[in-house]
Amino acid sequence: MEPQLATASSKLFGGAVTVQDGRVTVTDEAALATEQMDALVRHAVFGSDHEKEWARWVIWELGQAVGVRPASIHDLYIARGRGEVGGFTVPAINVRASSYETARAIFRTAIKLDAGAFILEIARSEIAYTEQRPAEYVTVMLAAAMREGFRGPVFIQGDHFQVNAKKFAVDPVTEVNAVKQLVTEAVHAGFYNIDVDTSTLVDLKQPDLDAQQRPNYETAVDITRYVRSVEPAGVTISIGGEIGEVGTENSTPEELRAFMGGFDRVLQAQAPGTAGLSKISVQSGTSHGGVVLADGSIADVALDLETLRILGEIARDEYGLAGAVQHGASTLPDTAFNNFPKTETAEIHLATNFQNMMYDHIPAALRTEMYSWLDLNARDERKATDTDEQFYYKSRKKAIGPFKQQLWGLDADTKARLGAAYDAKFEFLFTQLGVGGTKAAVTKFVHPPEQRRPMPEGGRPAVEAAPDDADLSD
Repeated sequence: MEPQLATASSKLFGGAVTVQDGRVTVTDEAALATEQMDALVRHAVFGSDHEKEWARWVIWELGQAVGVRPASIHDLYIARGRGEVGGFTVPAINVRASSYETARAIFRTAIKLDAGAFILEIARSEIAYTEQRPAEYVTVMLAAAMREGFRGPVFIQGDHFQVNAKKFAVDPVTEVNAVKQLVTEAVHAGFYNIDVDTSTLVDLKQPDLDAQQRPNYETAVDITRYVRSVEPAGVTISIGGEIGEVGTENSTPEELRAFMGGFDRVLQAQAPGTAGLSKISVQSGTSHGGVVLADGSIADVALDLETLRILGEIARDEYGLAGAVQHGASTLPDTAFNNFPKTETAEIHLATNFQNMMYDHIPAALRTEMYSWLDLNARDERKATDTDEQFYYKSRKKAIGPFKQQLWGLDADTKARLGAAYDAKFEFLFTQLGVGGTKAAVTKFVHPPEQRRPMPEGGRPAVEAAPDDADLSD
């Protein structure tokens, strides 16, 4: 599977795939769902720079050829805003660790339940601490889909493309430009869904709601316009806004109207006719990762479903959005999830519990090694009052990147046990959230264009990596 084979005529996957004159042709799609895909995606993640570039291009082109293409969920969400589809809540899953195997479980579940409305995402902070740049992330998600035989649009999302409030206060132009640079990198890679999070800029010291939300909606408009300027032909990127930081006070109808009214007014004044948001994230009682108690257990969450229902109705009826988005949901009790479709919550974000499951299943020796790394490298994050359980629970996400290769290289038995656990969890969540059978709605409303790319020739990457910031919401 060497990149130099691409210089002439290459036959891959046992001859089922041909690379000739810069074009990838597939004669037997079943060959993509074999161990040869495992080898190709490993080159894309752990190979030399030349190997990575070539393997990522091949996987992208394979997806284009067989209909596994990055797509925007915008049109489905706007259809929901018109009342043409509903009754389900889209899970947006943050794939942090052992990403190929995790994504394979997601796609297995989607095939089993005929699901199409689900999102694979990674936040600005996670890109840093999991060491997954957008180009790698997209490649791994597409490879996992083809490895399992999935066909259809793949919704890949930039979660919490967030403005760091402290950096913004010192130099707003540089901080916003850092988010824009990440947008450039992500869109080029195939992120066609982006959550613009400028809720960190809400200024509660101001005397009225419009003034409080103004830094939020004006900066969100600035970044939205930039997203629209870099989106590919034939793609309207799904953009989400946010009115309340997760873990703060619950959002209100008045705050939603202040933000959306200001956002729409400024966007149309600056760029008339420009497509706006497709959804709005609100705060309704959760926090990222949950609140860990001294014994390592997670505190009960006072989830305000009525807030979600009311704000979702306003978002649809008054602004044509898909509805409200719930963050920080993966550590909720199992009994909570069937409530989201009942309240017509548009989307929920799920992350930490899958990370918890991974830590529960990896060999004890590896877990001990990762915790020892945290003792040294994350010691500044430990509060004087933290128990060991609290410290490791809150910080252990930071060990994922440094141990990425070990987590990809888990033994077959561990992978099988973790895969079975993920299968059961994803099937439960997809069923509770009502996304089984949503492939038909996706097929009706989402039509991603074919986007072939030229074969790489080596040299500098087409898009430079954006600055990292691991200390933001995830």
